Amino acid sequence: MSNEHSDNGSPTPVSAESKGVSRRKFLVGSAATAGAVAAAGFPMISRAETTTLRFQSTWPSQDIFHEFAADYTRIVNEMSGGRLRLSLLPAGAVVGALQLQDAVISGALDGGHGVSAYWYGKNKAFSLFGTPPPFGWDAHQFLAWVKYGGGQELYNELLQDIVKVNLVGFLTGPMPTQALGWFKEPITEPGDLRGMRYRTVGLAADLMREFGAAVTIMGGGDIVPAMDRGLLDGAEFNNPSSDRLLGFPDVSKVWMLRSYHQDCECFEIIFSKRRFDGLPEELKAILKYASEAASSDMYWKAMRRYPEDLEKLRTEGGVQTYITPDSVLQAQLEAWDKVIERESAQSEFFKKVIDSQRAFCEKTVAFHLEGNTPKEPAYEHFFGRKPDSESRRV
Repeated sequence: MSNEHSDNGSPTPVSAESKGVSRRKFLVGSAATAGAVAAAGFPMISRAETTTLRFQSTWPSQDIFHEFAADYTRIVNEMSGGRLRLSLLPAGAVVGALQLQDAVISGALDGGHGVSAYWYGKNKAFSLFGTPPPFGWDAHQFLAWVKYGGGQELYNELLQDIVKVNLVGFLTGPMPTQALGWFKEPITEPGDLRGMRYRTVGLAADLMREFGAAVTIMGGGDIVPAMDRGLLDGAEFNNPSSDRLLGFPDVSKVWMLRSYHQDCECFEIIFSKRRFDGLPEELKAILKYASEAASSDMYWKAMRRYPEDLEKLRTEGGVQTYITPDSVLQAQLEAWDKVIERESAQSEFFKKVIDSQRAFCEKTVAFHLEGNTPKEPAYEHFFGRKPDSESRRV
């Protein structure tokens, strides 16, 4: 039983009726205070219904890239606390890989996960935001340009002012250097690529045409069947995990590592601008910052999975890996000079992006090369072999 005190300090009994009145006054006062807080603009817990967005990847369901898309959707769904849900579909569920952008523009889909180089047919500058020239940078430095070097602003300009599409996009997910590809025989010199029916995407298509290759652009799920039917003599996709699961070892046992055709690359996440603009600000922020969280997680996962699957390609798939000859790599750099010069002359915006990338790389890559110790000697010291000892030289 609680007591109050009289003026002389002695305790005064409190009746049950008085206690009830006091409790009612407290509750009424608390309710009034809460209403005042809400009226003052303090956030209250929202129990709005879930908004669901149809979100398709450009990757087959078995590809690790589709898994990366699933990781992004999971992060969004968890961060939104049930207010927003991305419903993920694989390539082909609604449209093929190369039709994703049109499907989002038309409203057949609300968003998707792919690479901007897939829209190279609409404007070649799209490839500069997916598979840029090899200015000495890696994909992390490329994304640094996107975030802090003006790249995002240029990307937005491409979407809104140059191509004029009703999209919002985020660039994410740093990819390591891609292999030159899968072939019937090892590539020993630049002339081996002349006349070859070869698959790639983006500006790499222009690059390989400089070698005299007959280039075909197609989605990832179509490559192995095309090689199996003899429609392609060589092809590249991306990495050990993707290439293994897509079945490349079933149609080729020769994989040429290292290339400047796609020296670094990143993913693109796009949404209908109408659907995006209709979301509350906090959900827009979740879609944006989840792309950055997924970017780091993707690379960490890749660093575990790619080496494991490379070993499986060799031990279980019977694949022989080769190091692309220096003569081919040098010829690629010279071919890039021609592609950059030609496209810059034809498009003021293309040149604007190239100039921005060059300016960023001139300082950033120099800092990296000057300040970082070479990794090969340390690897050889601690592991007693060269990092590329499993691959043959041609």
